[in-house]
Amino acid sequence: MDNLSVKHIIGIEDLTKADIELIFKTADNFKQVINRPIKKVPSLRDITIANLFFENSTRTRLSFELAEKRLSADIVNFSAASSSVKKGETLVDTVNNILSMKVDMVVMRHPNPGAAKFLSERIGAKVINAGDGTHEHPTQALLDAYSIREKHGEDFKGKKVVIVGDILHSRVALSNIFCLQKLGAEVMVCGPTTLVPKFIGELGVKVEHNLRKALEWCDVANMLRIQLERQDMKYFPSLREYTMLFGLDKKLLNSLDKKITIMHPGPINRGVEITSDVADSDQSIILQQVENGVAIRMAVIYLLAGQIGR
Repeated sequence: MDNLSVKHIIGIEDLTKADIELIFKTADNFKQVINRPIKKVPSLRDITIANLFFENSTRTRLSFELAEKRLSADIVNFSAASSSVKKGETLVDTVNNILSMKVDMVVMRHPNPGAAKFLSERIGAKVINAGDGTHEHPTQALLDAYSIREKHGEDFKGKKVVIVGDILHSRVALSNIFCLQKLGAEVMVCGPTTLVPKFIGELGVKVEHNLRKALEWCDVANMLRIQLERQDMKYFPSLREYTMLFGLDKKLLNSLDKKITIMHPGPINRGVEITSDVADSDQSIILQQVENGVAIRMAVIYLLAGQIGR
């Protein structure tokens, strides 16, 4: 199988295990490319991609841009903060204007859940969801799982991954749960009761509110950022209290009876969910996640571009 079963990358929920494995195999090839002296391939020389970011982003936007440039695509960048959206233009109007410039693919981040799906049903271009509200962030989950595969081997069966922190507001958590489960891993979520959604158990994940117990259970801990910008009320008394109960420091890490792998989707609140000495330790694969993000996004763009015109 050399084709994805989907026409757009809207969410991990829509992908099959074979889709995920195809993306990983393609990323393996691109990882070799980005580590060569000449880091470019002419694969998408005739393709134009619009990056539409209706929400602030630095790392994801840069990662997509770099992936597109490595594939030799033409790029149109659009930031809602400085656009006509501020003047009341609708999402469809904005996109139709950009499509009239003959764009083949749209990478979009939007604050509203479902925005990427809405768009994919109304335009002819391929759509990649770079995060829609608190719903999904598929390429982040793919790069996270790919990073685990690189560190722990291709077989996810029996691998135990805990996702710690603000599960309620995190699109990364939901996409990671879907992705890891499809690959055969066991997943646990850990955080304050107020930041773990009531429905989460229905997804077949374990729930733990004690960080030490969660860390003793897992092989990999993915430490999420507290998303204060998405919180419309106080979910815990103070950041200091959150850090005391759910922050990971070197003392706690060293006290475990095994070496676990530490991940973080970034940007890190150093000293809140994770201390600097943990983030920079040899158990952390945070920088590998960043590098893998470019390879995974190259793979996704390349595979979708192969369907253009069909």
